Amino acid sequence: MEKVLVAGATGYLGRYIVKELARQAYYVKAIGRSKSKLQDLSPYLNEAIEAEVTRADTLEKALRDTDVVISTVGITRQKDGLTYMDVDYQANMNLLRMAQAKGVKKFIYVSVFRGDQLTQLKICEAKEKFAEELQQSGMEYCIVRPDGFFSDMTEILNMANNGRVYLIGNGECKANPIHGEDLAEVCVQSIHSQEKQIPVGGPEVLSHKQIAQMAFAVCGKKAKITYLPLWLTQLVTFLARTFTSSKTYGPVEFFLTAMSMDMVAPVYGKHTLQKHFEKVQKTGFDQLAGSPVS
Repeated sequence: MEKVLVAGATGYLGRYIVKELARQAYYVKAIGRSKSKLQDLSPYLNEAIEAEVTRADTLEKALRDTDVVISTVGITRQKDGLTYMDVDYQANMNLLRMAQAKGVKKFIYVSVFRGDQLTQLKICEAKEKFAEELQQSGMEYCIVRPDGFFSDMTEILNMANNGRVYLIGNGECKANPIHGEDLAEVCVQSIHSQEKQIPVGGPEVLSHKQIAQMAFAVCGKKAKITYLPLWLTQLVTFLARTFTSSKTYGPVEFFLTAMSMDMVAPVYGKHTLQKHFEKVQKTGFDQLAGSPVS
């Protein structure tokens, strides 16, 4: 039985990966800042290990006797004064170096779709800096590059519930976001895949306008969409980069950039965005991930 360590197990995707590994009868290990943070995943875990990826000295036990590492480590909402370089780059480097020292066979890293073409963005700069290190490490690896998550699209549902959705340009840019459960399947399949890079999106290619209209339909409101000109979003990005810290402008510039271009990856999966919206609208939570809708 192969032993797989999940780093980032308490995040949106990490939780689905843990569950999928358990379903496929892997020996599942996960790390968290405290074991209490992993408590709700305990039915799926063989080992819950207390460690901090930003502190290399805490990782020795976690990486001992491990065959594969799957890392979803990265900042989504910045906390503790940490930067993208601290987490998306350095924390993953801590994992990689310890994995090499402990004889781990394969390292699977979840980055972002087209991230290697978007290194002008702070979040992608850090992720791709690590991806380059991984590729040059001499270790067997795979980089999974998902399009947007369904959890990201929930923000559009939130706007619809508040009465108005704001889109960039004419709303015709397309994307195929993917559900965490479908993406977890891809990540687990990559353990025995020979692919080094796996770009992946969900089964439906939708324009942002279609996603907004879907959100209004689900919450039972008349569609009210405001289209923001591209120059305005570029100005907002410039001002944010000039007058705020990376913890403020990083998520802003990534969101505005991704919403102003086509982001269509190879299709995969069975979950539809409408079903996801309906479930979130009904329950207020994002399934296994337990992400409350604000």
